[in-house]
Order: sequence, then C-alpha cells, then structure tokens
Amino acid sequence: MNAETDTDTPSDVGTAAAGLAGSAWTLMSEFVHGFDSTEELRRTLALGRGSGRVKTLLGLADGPLSVAQLAQSIGVDPPYATLIVNELEALGLVSRTSDEHDRRRKVVALTARGGESVHTAQGIIARPPSALHALAVEDLAELHRILERLNGLRRDAPQREAPARP
Repeated sequence: MNAETDTDTPSDVGTAAAGLAGSAWTLMSEFVHGFDSTEELRRTLALGRGSGRVKTLLGLADGPLSVAQLAQSIGVDPPYATLIVNELEALGLVSRTSDEHDRRRKVVALTARGGESVHTAQGIIARPPSALHALAVEDLAELHRILERLNGLRRDAPQREAPARP
C-alpha cells in the first residue's frame, strides 16, 4: 500500500492476486483429490491395485486400438500395455486379434463384459461428489460460470513449457 495515497500499488495488487490464485488452486486441488474415485473403481470393477487396467478399458471406450496406440493413449510403454491387455483378456474384458491389414500388429477391443465395465466406470467417474449437492443453486450456477471461464482461458492459453534441461 502507498502511505501517501492510501491505495494499493500495482505490485501489491499483483502479489495479492498471485496469492489468491495459489490459494484457489490449492483449494480446488484438495477438493477434487478429496473425492478421488479410484478406490470405488477398484472395489466395483474388481481389477486389483493400480490404475492401468481401468485406464486401458476407458481408452478402448471409443473403439478398438492397436497395442501401440493403446500404450500411447494411457501413457505406458507397449510391453507394459501388453501385460495389462493379457490380464484383461484373461478376465474376459478385452479381446485381441491380428490387424487385417498387418498381421504382425495386434488390435485390442472391448468384449460385451468389458463394455459393461466401462459403462460402470464412466458412471462412477461422472457422478458429482455429494458436497456439490449441498450447495445452493445460485452457488452452483456461480461455480459453473467460473469453471467455464477457466476452461475457456485454459483452451486459449499456450501450453506450459517444460523447463529446459541443462
């Protein structure tokens, strides 16, 4: 604050805004992580520990993929994706066939049972936390408006650049 004019300087406003932005981010992160559905997904789908199996099923929701495409979409290397596919195939949730254009390439698809598991998982993931239902309609509308604005800013902003390596 400027003592002579009793007003905030641009530096003070910027510091306050940065502090509020950091605090808001911490609160949003705590809220979202506080309602993590991972354990419910594990119990309901009975797929064991780790998120690779659920990610794999969800990665196939839009249609069959090659093992390499699947690995890329779930962020693992192809040998690990093959292990996950082996486990899901043993559970009857996916099938693996040779690509009709390239017999060396394997294509993975959901089975009917796998599709049911995906539907269940999507329902669990999409269900809003009960805490949101406790808010007044006006508060939910305001939260919705702010989140839409933030998502618009995120889409318009350049991606964060990774720090340069020495």
